[in-house]
Amino acid sequence: MLGWAVTFFLLAIVAAIFGFGGLAASMAGIAKLLFFVFLALLVISLVARAARGKAPKV
Repeated sequence: MLGWAVTFFLLAIVAAIFGFGGLAASMAGIAKLLFFVFLALLVISLVARAARGKAPKV
């Protein structure tokens, strides 16, 4: 999911360079949303793993 967020972010930058302001804003919004969903799932995953007694692998 983090990969999709990075992809949309890069597409937003390219769209902004070529002057597609509305499209760039939409893609940046999607990238931001996906990033926060990824972050929430990461935290939930770490909490669930800690509750089961397994240390996260770094």
